[in-house]
Amino acid sequence: MPAATKSKGSMAPRTIAIYGKGGIGKSFTTTNLSATFALMGKRVLQLGCDPKHDSTTSLFGGISLPTVTDVFAEKNARNEPVEVSDIVFRREIPGFPGPIYGIELGGPQVGRGCGGRGIISGFDVLEKLGIFEWDIDIILMDFLGDVVCGGFATPLARSLSEEVLLVTSNDRQAIFTSNNICQANNYFRTIGGRSRLLGLIVNRDDGSGMAERYAKAAGINVLMKVPYNLEARDMDDSFDFAVRLPEIGERFSKLANQILEGSIVPCEARGLDFTEFVKLFGEVSQELPAAASAGELFSRRAPQGAPAKEAESVAGIDPERQRLLDCIPKLPEEEREVCTLLEIDGRSPNEVARLKNLSEEEATALIAKARRSLKRLFFES
Repeated sequence: MPAATKSKGSMAPRTIAIYGKGGIGKSFTTTNLSATFALMGKRVLQLGCDPKHDSTTSLFGGISLPTVTDVFAEKNARNEPVEVSDIVFRREIPGFPGPIYGIELGGPQVGRGCGGRGIISGFDVLEKLGIFEWDIDIILMDFLGDVVCGGFATPLARSLSEEVLLVTSNDRQAIFTSNNICQANNYFRTIGGRSRLLGLIVNRDDGSGMAERYAKAAGINVLMKVPYNLEARDMDDSFDFAVRLPEIGERFSKLANQILEGSIVPCEARGLDFTEFVKLFGEVSQELPAAASAGELFSRRAPQGAPAKEAESVAGIDPERQRLLDCIPKLPEEEREVCTLLEIDGRSPNEVARLKNLSEEEATALIAKARRSLKRLFFES
């Protein structure tokens, strides 16, 4: 665990999880906080915990690091163990007193697996390699916050992060994500979790005060506000550090010192339930939502020309016909098309022949075949 000692007189790294909605600037925030700590002489490891594996790109000057997920798969295929040097990378940056370190956990290809499972497996690999025993002062974990599966809550669920920072803007969806993470951390604390919520960072602050209004209602500290700055954005896009700009650097330096000094009192934030949350943005109607009827949803399944009341009966009063209609998608393609035209669209056999470009004899034979198949499925179901 992070709080354990590495060796006599040597403490484990300080661990901080940084959560935010995708695209809100959590990697920007993490990278510039990493750079700030490094400039203060701290040995910093930035851990990218997003399947996009782009957290450390700016930190490494535009280089995309090999991911733990990919390296583990390749090594496992060759029955070889993963070594520290396979997944941990260092960069010497001019003007910095020492190297800075980076890891990307990575994840599966889009649509090919569970990103949360990749996070869990990645942490398993890192713990086996002794990550919390390394000679590192601070580990910053850059986490996607708008994915709610358990894998992305790993540092909270297992107390792998001592402290949590939330990154948001004044946008409702970004604040909603922060509220979700606040509530998740509260839940894990009820079952023994020890991660402490330090507070909220408002990125791209437009001066509207919406995030601060939320923070006050939810009981969360506002730690830093970073104004929208075109030059800072351009530096980030060109893989440089925005903290080189005095306006940005001063804010990050102040926050970094507060973290190191332990002068930030962790929040006892309760978060907001959904009704409380949406009320921050305006009046909320107390009306119940209007219910849709089965009749209107099944109306196109009724025979052509059937009145609306008959459509209701198709859905609810005639279960045998509904069971028959449910068998149609299970037919082979050509028979399915014929039965759809006959039973759902209400077409005549002559219309089926014309639409399918068949002779009357061919259409009759095909319809008979389709109906036999449909009948068989009906009695088997």
